[in-house]
Amino acid sequence: MALLILLLLLAVSQTTASEDPYIGVNIGTDLSDMPHPTQVVALLKAQRIQHVRLYNADQGMLVALAKTGIRVMVSIPNEELLGIGQSNSTAANWVSRNIVAHYPATNITSISVGSDVLTTLPNAGPVLVNAIKFVHSALVASHLDKQIKVSSPISSSIILDSFPPSQAFFNRSWNPVLVPLLNFLQSTDSFLMLNAYPYYDYRQSNGAISLDYALFKPLAPNKEAVDANTLVHYTNVFDAIVDATYSAMAFLNFTNIPVIVTETGWPSKGDSNEPDATLENANTYNSNLIRHVMNKTGTPKNPGVAVSTYIYELYNEDMKPGPLSEKHWGLFEANGDPVYILRLTGSGSLLSNDTTNQTYCTAKDDADPKMLQAALDWACGPGKVDCSPLLQGKPCYEPDNVIAHATYAFNTYYHRMGKTSDACDFNGVADITTTDPSHGSCRLPESLGRDGTMANITAPLMNSTSSDSSARSFYGMGGFTGILVLIKVMLWTVIFL
Repeated sequence: MALLILLLLLAVSQTTASEDPYIGVNIGTDLSDMPHPTQVVALLKAQRIQHVRLYNADQGMLVALAKTGIRVMVSIPNEELLGIGQSNSTAANWVSRNIVAHYPATNITSISVGSDVLTTLPNAGPVLVNAIKFVHSALVASHLDKQIKVSSPISSSIILDSFPPSQAFFNRSWNPVLVPLLNFLQSTDSFLMLNAYPYYDYRQSNGAISLDYALFKPLAPNKEAVDANTLVHYTNVFDAIVDATYSAMAFLNFTNIPVIVTETGWPSKGDSNEPDATLENANTYNSNLIRHVMNKTGTPKNPGVAVSTYIYELYNEDMKPGPLSEKHWGLFEANGDPVYILRLTGSGSLLSNDTTNQTYCTAKDDADPKMLQAALDWACGPGKVDCSPLLQGKPCYEPDNVIAHATYAFNTYYHRMGKTSDACDFNGVADITTTDPSHGSCRLPESLGRDGTMANITAPLMNSTSSDSSARSFYGMGGFTGILVLIKVMLWTVIFL
């Protein structure tokens, strides 16, 4: 019996120690027509994206992400790194203003301090760990250090002799930074953030890396890469980079720090000297990446160990400097149209990418009925929704319950307001979905279109106390009561139009 209990405890500890892998997206803002934060969040909800990385602490985005449950990684830009790394008080002020002020309404789970600092801003390298420690100390002071992890994305280019992965090691000139960084990550149960780009590895390999190997395409056994030291077979560049990172950490005697990939992707368009930056290759890479991460197989060196990954990135960024490919890493255009439709059959509903499908606003099944009723009364009154189809004998009367009636009213209002996330809140009793709630002869209003013509309208806050306190419930009404409600709707229309 004692042995059985011990085995059960071990199984529980292993289950809780491992985390299911996830796919997130980076949200860049180098667009000439950057969508409003509420539009960004509506797209995230429609695509069921639950993890995002912001490149800074954009206040509009942090507010728009509040109460969505979406897990947010907030970044400290490289240009702010020197100030934070040289002043504990500056770091504390940053955390107070950008983290404490928004948490827990905004589900901030991690902070990335700089990005690719050692390769893009080497003069800030000596203060990087100080900046990380100062930010962590501020989280400790606010009792948030257990909820929010701190790390810094490193480029895979600082890993030398990366194949075979078993003999990889970090550029030794950066050991004075990397050793204390890894010590910090280990002591705080944090993770190493890695920026990995098989696209660039492929381009710089002079033919040593095949395109199929870079794109996760199936390989014949004799085409797989074999680590001569371990005889482990590699079928894609991504896994080889991740395992090389684990080996490089092990070379410095760190063997228990997990890796998450904070940036990876493939450009969909490039200059004439970038022939492999194509829609087809970008679709292939990201579709295969998502399936590979979500199938929980891990890597050859660490089978079954999650490698959660953030795709670079949500939007094409037309303001990005550099070659044409720099502007075309996005999954979506600025207006929300998909750059390509990912091929994710069997991978669930994450990132269906097809915004030709409508999004809808529906009442939450578990919402408090009284709050639902108040929201329904508001939508049919001050919200100026035509709720006459909900009357007895009309197409949307059945099913005669508050959830179905509220869904009709919420969705009508949501579409009229340009499908912003604010327009589908109703004090928390509504949510955005891609499932059409139409039923029978009750066809819910369709979108105004994907051009965003009304998308910057901010929906007024629905306050149940502002609705007519004498209003009768739409729920369960019929006959004479229905007539009274129709009169009430007509009066509201006169008052508020």
